[in-house]
Amino acid sequence: MADKIKLGLAGLLVAAGIAGYYLLRDSALVLRVISVLAGMAFATGVAYMSDPGKRFVQFGRESIAESRKVVWPTRKETVQTTGVVIAFVVVMAIFLWVVDASLMSFVKMLMGQGD
Repeated sequence: MADKIKLGLAGLLVAAGIAGYYLLRDSALVLRVISVLAGMAFATGVAYMSDPGKRFVQFGRESIAESRKVVWPTRKETVQTTGVVIAFVVVMAIFLWVVDASLMSFVKMLMGQGD
């Protein structure tokens, strides 16, 4: 229950920051942007204090650690794979064009509108 209250308060802080942006319409743009950023910063702090917030941060840390373990392809592998994909797309486009033209000719022939 306390976590729901914290997350609700975080949502209200975001809304307050956005409301401050519109309430300060006669002020300098810098103050309006600071209002939004402050609302977001305070909301982030409150959300972090909740259990879901702490789990989210832990998930982010684990994701970064896992992305460092990934073996990324070399430039040569990337270029070759991209070339294969482009070639496949061209071949499929030509195939679908031939099928479409054939079916269109067949339908025209059935309707008696032959060329």
